[in-house]
Amino acid sequence: MIDLAPIDQALLDGAHGEASARAMAILMRYGQAADATRFVSIQSAHIDGCLYHGPSSIDFVRRFVDLGGRVRVPTTLNVAAVDVTHPEWHCGPAELIPAQSELTDLHEQLGCIATLTCAPYQRMLRPALGEHIAWAESNAIVFANSVLGARTDRYGDFADLCAALTGRVPMVGLHCDENRRAQIVVDMPTLDASSIARDLYFAVAGYVLGLRAPGQVPFLRGLPLDSSEDELKALGAAGASSGALALFHVEGVTPEAGKQAIDDLPVLSVTPDDLTTAIASLCPVGVGEEVAAICLGTPHYSIREFRTLNAALVDRRPAPGVAMFVSTSREIAAMVDADPAFAPLRDFGANIVVDACTYVAPIVRRADGAILTTSAKYAHYGPGNIKRRIGLMTLERCLRSAELGTVAP
Repeated sequence: MIDLAPIDQALLDGAHGEASARAMAILMRYGQAADATRFVSIQSAHIDGCLYHGPSSIDFVRRFVDLGGRVRVPTTLNVAAVDVTHPEWHCGPAELIPAQSELTDLHEQLGCIATLTCAPYQRMLRPALGEHIAWAESNAIVFANSVLGARTDRYGDFADLCAALTGRVPMVGLHCDENRRAQIVVDMPTLDASSIARDLYFAVAGYVLGLRAPGQVPFLRGLPLDSSEDELKALGAAGASSGALALFHVEGVTPEAGKQAIDDLPVLSVTPDDLTTAIASLCPVGVGEEVAAICLGTPHYSIREFRTLNAALVDRRPAPGVAMFVSTSREIAAMVDADPAFAPLRDFGANIVVDACTYVAPIVRRADGAILTTSAKYAHYGPGNIKRRIGLMTLERCLRSAELGTVAP
């Protein structure tokens, strides 16, 4: 039995409109299935159902628009199925562009903000420690929970929009203290012991973590104390891809790590060989193999990552036929476009993709050759999504391969 607060009953009774009443009724069934005893208010929502998967995507949102719905909390949109800002890059079905545009427009009619990014945490306004939110998109969920210390469960398509329309969610999952406690200690090889380049270390560490401790809340030991947000972003995105990782604690780094009681927890040791085996599985391409493109920004690139890439591109040029695509938000793309310091990026011919991710959106036009990336998430999903050979490697090796036109040693 769910103990309804006055606001919950008012939403169900239609006091805040028919759209909110319908959304609350759906959340009631969600809560009953999850054995919730009450609801909790959220401060923001991030919607994954804005990525077009078919007519049902539009039908669901249009019904709330027809009922006069408006979101009750600040609500941002995840990536779309296509970069409608650059339709000339689209290599998929032509009808996808107007369908995606309609879906985005319908969400905007409900009051959603068309950020169209998988990394909403890179915006200036971010959830605070302990704040309840309803975020969808796997890497956004794990980052918000782990790095920011906000509280969101793993929301999926349609439930996320219902949460935004009501401002309420069942008090279950990672909203609850007891479910945020570490369940396993994972000893990672240190950066030096792994002998893996730093920009690859976090991606493969996260990937192995997801494989070895799927669905658990791990307490990680051995990671650098100066681990950056971008590095933790890469770790979380990889673990969410390989093993549904939604929350991790890093000793001495993340905000809730110091509260964890770990003495009686089971211990899992990850070896350097585990990491190198993961790299091999995510990089099946061979030295000398033709390269079609370098795809970066999964999750979306931050301005700091753009600066790192820009510095690495000084006085470099790609071989004929090799393209570079970097996915990011509209906001960060505008910052890069307006800054003359990013001349090396432009001289290299990097294409900045907004609103989408290139492991989902069909953008790489050249049909032959491998696609290289620094993202374990891209390397995990890319072969199935876009039916291409994908190779995970360091940024420097990606760039050397781009210069050569073939996979570099």
